[in-house]
Amino acid sequence: MGGQGVERRDILRYLGIAAVASTFPGFHNWAFACPGSYPAVPDRPPGSESYQPLFFSSAHYRLVEHLAEMIIPADDTPGAAQAGVAEFIDFMVANRVPVSRPRDIRSTDDAIENGRQAQNLFVAGLNWMNARSQSEHRHEFLDCTPEQQNSLLEEIAYRAKFTLGTESGRAFFQMMRDYTVVGYYTTRIGLESLGYPGLQVAWPAMPACPHPDDPEHVRLRKASQGAPAFHGGD
Repeated sequence: MGGQGVERRDILRYLGIAAVASTFPGFHNWAFACPGSYPAVPDRPPGSESYQPLFFSSAHYRLVEHLAEMIIPADDTPGAAQAGVAEFIDFMVANRVPVSRPRDIRSTDDAIENGRQAQNLFVAGLNWMNARSQSEHRHEFLDCTPEQQNSLLEEIAYRAKFTLGTESGRAFFQMMRDYTVVGYYTTRIGLESLGYPGLQVAWPAMPACPHPDDPEHVRLRKASQGAPAFHGGD
């Protein structure tokens, strides 16, 4: 369901979006936040309770995590859950960063408005998924069987299976898929699955963070007033 055929121009756009989330310490699989000279933070198991969502409720976050894994499941490579894609989606939506672009972005205000629209569409779409599941199977989506979940997702994912009354669900799924694909292919896991050459060429030459004992940078000294603050200047 993920539509994993990713073109070069798409990869470049994803790498551009990377600059936004590279400051997010919770997204530990982020390709450009991984240290180079000391062990990376171990992967947390899917569904770990240690992550506290910034935007979604706990129930909605679990649904986002599950849908992302259905879109890019683990097979011979790790899936969306292991890559931490739900954390990426939560961070981007919380900060009103658009990935899908329903209209041209010509200003900061346009980008913020698109981000607000994404927030509204995510909440409405997740509620729609549960309402549709209740209508069809008398259970919320996560309580349905895998077969029922696949059937519900297929009717909003594949044009040949579209049915009347699912327009809102289709719009939500398209956006959910966009955020999932962008999130996945800007993690190290996703780039490795593409055979991205930068991991072999540029990555080894990138300097590591000089604060391995403080990866979230909560104990850095404040820069003196009037002087620029540089990451490696302390």
